[in-house]
Amino acid sequence: MEISAVIITYNEEKNIARCLQSLQGVADEIIVVDSGSTDRTEEICREFGVTSFIYHPFEGHIQQKNWAMEQAAHSHILSLDADEALSNELKKSILEVKESWTADAYEFNRLTCYCGKWIRHCGWYPDAKVRLWDRRKGRWGGVNPHDKIVMENSESVTRIKGDLLHYSYYSISEHILQLNKFTEVGAREYLKKGKKVSVMKIIYKPVWKFIRDYFVKLGVLDGYYGFIICAISAFATFVKYVKAKQLLNFK
Repeated sequence: MEISAVIITYNEEKNIARCLQSLQGVADEIIVVDSGSTDRTEEICREFGVTSFIYHPFEGHIQQKNWAMEQAAHSHILSLDADEALSNELKKSILEVKESWTADAYEFNRLTCYCGKWIRHCGWYPDAKVRLWDRRKGRWGGVNPHDKIVMENSESVTRIKGDLLHYSYYSISEHILQLNKFTEVGAREYLKKGKKVSVMKIIYKPVWKFIRDYFVKLGVLDGYYGFIICAISAFATFVKYVKAKQLLNFK
């Protein structure tokens, strides 16, 4: 069984080496699709001898990842973001799958590092992701920027051991900057689905988001950064809805 590892990038010089290093001995080819990096991303990829480094304009997370997937030589795809890496246990599980592929897709937990701390609650863990699959049986879907693999038959998905390590934000400032970008996309996608935005929704959705993540999903156990994550996530919910309402009023 041969596996194509597929990664999309944009100015990922601080993350991409770790990602590529974790794929050594696991992937039979590595395809990197870049949307115009101006840093050392391409140089680092070529130092690691990636099979292909291809430029493609960014049209959205889902569109970019589906296009990248189609560039692979093999039908069995392992997809990572540039800020992700395989844990040793997960590498072992994937190598076992290569010896005996029995499902259409495989999922595993994603463990996120936030400002140097591993987050095990807040609704961030366990964060099961399908990232290893037969592209003839499924493709990227969901709602931008929150993409996910959608399989033709969800019963054919098998869980394997090991964590996908996600190195998300190195500072709170980075998180807030990304919040502005993601809520912009999220607001537009929300309206595309024909949904309405009421003042009540703007009020109660962020409040419930914080209560759920911090108390119900035990973000309180992640200490100071658990509180920060839950607070920023609640604020992001608020921002998405007020942006959507503003866009709606401008129509």
